[in-house]
Amino acid sequence: MKIQFVFMGLCAVLCLASCEQKKEEKEEESKLLVTSPLKMDTTIVNSYVGQVRSIRHIELRAQERGYLEKSYVDEGSFVKKGQLLFQIMPKLYNAELQKAQAEVDMEQIEYQNTKKLRDSNIVAPNELAMAKAKLKKAQAEVALMKTHFGFTEIRAPFDGIIDRLQVRPGSLVDEGDLLTTLADNSKMWVYYNVPEAEYLDYETKNHDKKQLVTLQMANHEKFEYPGVVETVEADFDNETGNIPFRATFPNPKGLLRFGETGNVEMEVPLKGALIIPQKATFEVLEKKYVYVVDKNDRVQAREITLGADMNDLYEVTAGLQATDKILVEGLRKVKNNDKIAYEFKNMKAIIPTLRLHAE
Repeated sequence: MKIQFVFMGLCAVLCLASCEQKKEEKEEESKLLVTSPLKMDTTIVNSYVGQVRSIRHIELRAQERGYLEKSYVDEGSFVKKGQLLFQIMPKLYNAELQKAQAEVDMEQIEYQNTKKLRDSNIVAPNELAMAKAKLKKAQAEVALMKTHFGFTEIRAPFDGIIDRLQVRPGSLVDEGDLLTTLADNSKMWVYYNVPEAEYLDYETKNHDKKQLVTLQMANHEKFEYPGVVETVEADFDNETGNIPFRATFPNPKGLLRFGETGNVEMEVPLKGALIIPQKATFEVLEKKYVYVVDKNDRVQAREITLGADMNDLYEVTAGLQATDKILVEGLRKVKNNDKIAYEFKNMKAIIPTLRLHAE
C-alpha cells in the first residue's frame, strides 16, 4: 500500500513537471521575432535593359549605276581600311576617261600652238587666254571622269565586319543601292533608359567622375570588361519619363555584336540608408505597412515609404526611425493593438538568415 502511494506521488510529480515543460515550450513558441531598422551605408545595383550598338555602323551603297562585276568579300568577313570590297563594271567609265584624256591632249596641242603664235605677236592675248581656258576645262573633265571611275570600286572606309550582302555579282545596281553594311566593333555602345529620379541622383553624385557599369548578356553571363557611362542624351521621353544613357564597352575579343541585348547594371551608393527585412512589411491598398511594437508591447500598424529594393531587404525613406521596433515574423497571427510576447534580435544577426530561409 505504501509502495503504491509512493508510485502515485511520483506520477503526479512527473505529470506536473511535464505540464510545466509544455507550458514553457508553448510560451517559447508564442514569442515573435522583433528587430529594429539598421542604419548603414550600402550600395545597390540598378539593372536596365540595354541595346548594343557598334561605335561605327554604316551602309555601303553603290555610287554609280552598272553591273556588279565582282564581290571580294563574304558575309561576316573582317576587312581592313582601304580593302577592295566590290567592283562595279568599269568599262564604260574607263572609255569615258580615255575620251576625256584625248580631249586634254588635243587642247594641250592647241594651247601650245596658240602660245607660239602669241609669242610671235601674230594673235591677240585673248586667243591665248581662250586656248588656256579650254585646256583647263578638258583637264577638269579628266578629273571628273577619274572620280567616276574610282566610284566603280567600293573600298572599306575603316576596319570592320561585313554584314549580309544585299546584291550578288551580275546584279544591275543603280546609284544609291544598298550593297551591305559595315560595323566597327572594336568598342561598343550600349544604350539604356533611366527614370528621371535616378537620373537626378546620378547627376548629383557623379558629376566629377565617370560611372562604371557592367553588362549581363543574354546568356546571363557577365561581360568580362566593364563599361563607362560617357553620354546622357539631351531630352526626356515625355511618355515614359526616361532619358537614354550611353555606356562604352571595350570589345577586344569581338564577342559583342551590333543588335545584341543585355542588362546594364549600375551601382548606386546609399548613404545612411534605413534597412528592414522585406518580410516585415505587408500591403494594404497598394501601400506598405509594418507593425511597430510600442512601449506596452502592443503592435501598431504604420505606413512607410520605400526606396531601394534589395535582395530580401527594403530601404525605408519615411515612416520609421532606427530606434523603432518592428515585427519580423508572425504578421498574420496578430492584428492592430494586440499585445505580444517577443524575442528581439539585431538586424545584423537577421540579415544572414533571410536568404537562407528564402531558399
